Amino acid sequence: MKSAAAMHAAPRCTATSKRTRLPCQAPAVTGWTVCRFHGARGGGPKGARNGAYQHGLHTAEAVAERRAVAVLLRRARTGAAKLSGG
Repeated sequence: MKSAAAMHAAPRCTATSKRTRLPCQAPAVTGWTVCRFHGARGGGPKGARNGAYQHGLHTAEAVAERRAVAVLLRRARTGAAKLSGG
């Protein structure tokens, strides 16, 4: 383990407290501007690697597909409205 002085010299978290408006002062995670409590390395793995993965309804691919279908439907409705004279 490195010396304790390295911990004291580490860059500090840039997050501020909503209650006191003071900076966090915890050491920032290497490569991040915030500490582990304020979102560095946050989030779970994508897809089936996440333990709570149950279905694919909200995957990025499914959302993109639904958006594409919505665009096609919108275009079809506007085209049909133009043909019917409305």
